[in-house]
Amino acid sequence: MRENFTLINSPLGELLLHGRDGRLRGLRFQGEGSRRGPLAIDPAWQRDDAAFTDARTQLERYFAGQLLEFELELELQGSDWERSVWAALRRIPHGQTRSYGELAGQLCTPQAARAVGVANGRNPVAIIVPCHRVIGAGGKLTGYGGGLERKRALLDLEAGRGALLV
Repeated sequence: MRENFTLINSPLGELLLHGRDGRLRGLRFQGEGSRRGPLAIDPAWQRDDAAFTDARTQLERYFAGQLLEFELELELQGSDWERSVWAALRRIPHGQTRSYGELAGQLCTPQAARAVGVANGRNPVAIIVPCHRVIGAGGKLTGYGGGLERKRALLDLEAGRGALLV
């Protein structure tokens, strides 16, 4: 099946969503401020704005402060280790954070904080797989593919300090 994509506006800039067979495989910030830069759209992908209506609706509700947990079908491609880290990210409750070391401990590998950080940085589905909820030791904000300004905005939203309206 062909990969579909859509671009949507959000309070934090344009988002690229892509996937196939109704499953989201990627969500990435496209605008300025992203550490990773925009994702090139594969010429083989087909634009289909109707393919991700559930994701669009849930993201709108999330940014309005009305959604605490996403319920979307995902197809995450990565190593077994990366997928285990991404699953751990999804278990961090809305409005809470964890350090890289805490996640490593939860995965029974307390010395693997750096490896957790690498897998966190490879998360293909920003926001929905909440890599923004991972912070450095002592509560310090550390790298985020969408940029630290966006990370702070997402954490503030989840802490109940206001909705992010388009």
